[in-house]
Parts: sequence; C-alpha cells; structure tokens
Amino acid sequence: MRKLLLVCAFAGLAFAGPKSYSFTLYEPATFGGTELKPGSYKVDVTDQKAVIHNGRETSEVPVKVEQNPSRYAQTTVRMTNENGKYRVDEIHIGGSKTKLVLNEGAAAAAGQQ
Repeated sequence: MRKLLLVCAFAGLAFAGPKSYSFTLYEPATFGGTELKPGSYKVDVTDQKAVIHNGRETSEVPVKVEQNPSRYAQTTVRMTNENGKYRVDEIHIGGSKTKLVLNEGAAAAAGQQ
C-alpha cells in the first residue's frame, strides 16, 4: 500500500511540473521587460509564471493561463505596437486550447526592478 501511495505521489509531482511551449518571433518585441530579437524561443509555464529561454538568457513574467473554447490550429503570438515597438500580449499554443496572457501591470513592474 505504501509503494502505491509513493508511486501516486511521484506521478502527481510529474504532472505538476512546468509546461513547455515553443514559439517564433518575426519582429523584435518585449516580453515583460525583456527585449527579444526575432527568433525561436521556449517558454516554461509553472503556476502563474512564464520563463522564456533563448540560449542562456532567461526572463520571468507573470502570466494567466486561459483555455479557449476551441483548439488553436497553430501557435501564434499576439502583440501590441506602442510607439513603433512591439510588446507580446498573448501566446496561443497550436494544437491546444491553451492561451498564455501576459499580465501587463505585473510585467511592467518586473521590468522596472
């Protein structure tokens, strides 16, 4: 019985780990307070935090994970153009119903620290 409980506990931890997604930027943009160049990126989401990876560089931003009523056909990045500069607002994960919404207020505060 103890072994079964331990196996269940470890399985639960495996599912509680970060979710990883990939996306591509075709224009320079900010992600939270971090300037990103065009290229491919990986983002790990745990709880309400997203950590973006590009090589050795990482940036952490508060996010809200939402579910869309239908699946996204492909991964897309929704951005806002402010004064000629792009800012990442949402990432729609292709093949899933998952949408990552960047928390603008918290992201701006994180960029000022």
